Amino acid sequence: MKLYSIPTGNFKLDGGAMFGVVPKSMWSKVYPCDENNMCTWSMRCLLIEQGNRLMLIDNGIGDKQDEKFFRHYYLHGNDSMQKSLNNYGFSFDDITDVFLTHLHFDHCGGSIKWADSNKTKAIPAFKNAIYWCNESHWNWATNPNPREKASFLRENILPIKESGQLKMLNQDAEIVENVDILYMNGHTEAMMIPVINYNNTKIAFTADLLPCSHHIGMPWVMAYDVRPLESMNEKARFLKRAADEKWILFFEHDAVNECATVVETDKGVRVDQLFHSKEIF
Repeated sequence: MKLYSIPTGNFKLDGGAMFGVVPKSMWSKVYPCDENNMCTWSMRCLLIEQGNRLMLIDNGIGDKQDEKFFRHYYLHGNDSMQKSLNNYGFSFDDITDVFLTHLHFDHCGGSIKWADSNKTKAIPAFKNAIYWCNESHWNWATNPNPREKASFLRENILPIKESGQLKMLNQDAEIVENVDILYMNGHTEAMMIPVINYNNTKIAFTADLLPCSHHIGMPWVMAYDVRPLESMNEKARFLKRAADEKWILFFEHDAVNECATVVETDKGVRVDQLFHSKEIF
């Protein structure tokens, strides 16, 4: 097995929304914002190469939305999905599996592209891949509640099913060997967290359970979460296991810190070490 970090660019979100009830006087000291309260966040995906399979975990925001949409999120940086794949000698067509932790636009927007410059038909960006979701989350996303409706964009989601490339997982399923899946319901219904057994070490792709290293503190829960108390309980169980079993956490959204290990202290689970993925794979 080989792992590759796949940065797809940066965007901005409101710091208050990202850190919830934690006051700005606290979060701004560890995660800076601009004059409009906007913080920079990465959209960092992960590629797993195993045998003849290339499984991509999430795929960023994509590039098919209109200019007005992108103005809201201040896309910036030099990274893109194509550039990152090409850096490792891969292309979109080489991807065999696309694993979607959940269907918010910053995690699945790159799933779909326009077929031509007229933007009349949307098709899968990864034409040879199976797209993996689960039925509970798919139903939640395609019948969105008012709170999440702006995050579940139909043009990102419905063409996947229409293409015939969508497959649903159940809670006992295994996509590829050495990848386990944890299901979380605090951020959104049935978000999937892949935990990869890599060289006898577990690497957890934390998605929006832990968007960045500073969300490890128990009250640091996003205002975006639909069930924040459940998020806290899920984090507590997840972090205890991560500390006990010495997992490596791989952050999708942390613009500075790519990976971390955690340790139990008398004040709860805290960051032990921060490091770059190049140090481990």
